[in-house]
Amino acid sequence: MTIISRLTAGHAEALLAFERENRAYFSASVPDRGDGYFTGFAARHRELLAEQEAGLHHFHVVEDADGTLLGRINLVGVRDGSAELGYRISEKATGRGLATWAVRRLCVTAVQEYGLTVLRAETTLDNAGSRAVLARTGFRPVEEVMFGDRPERRYVLDLHGGTVPAP
Repeated sequence: MTIISRLTAGHAEALLAFERENRAYFSASVPDRGDGYFTGFAARHRELLAEQEAGLHHFHVVEDADGTLLGRINLVGVRDGSAELGYRISEKATGRGLATWAVRRLCVTAVQEYGLTVLRAETTLDNAGSRAVLARTGFRPVEEVMFGDRPERRYVLDLHGGTVPAP
């Protein structure tokens, strides 16, 4: 069984290993986090948990039944009933519908636990997998912009009235 759980201090080691293991894979579709991300990981992890405690963000991990970290899915920049959705699924777990499942589950959580009414998301135009996940989960494209030197599309999902895509 796959689960989504709120990020805790206890996830730090597994999350760092996940990011290291998938660094090259993620860099193919999003800008690399840089070496500083990895060398300063412990301090940044503590900062993010403090920001989560303050209600600024909601961070989650996606884990397999044996506790293997398969991905992360987050709601960042929480304000006025909205947040930005972001997710990363490990290379070994792609192609199985995990990202779609996780986004649907987090949409339910966003409404029921966090009281959110609107989610935003962004992805580069060359990231076909992420664009497909957003389309399958009800996100509507709203504009195209540049992300550094790469074209990107912004999306929005209206959660008013508790209407969320079926998990």
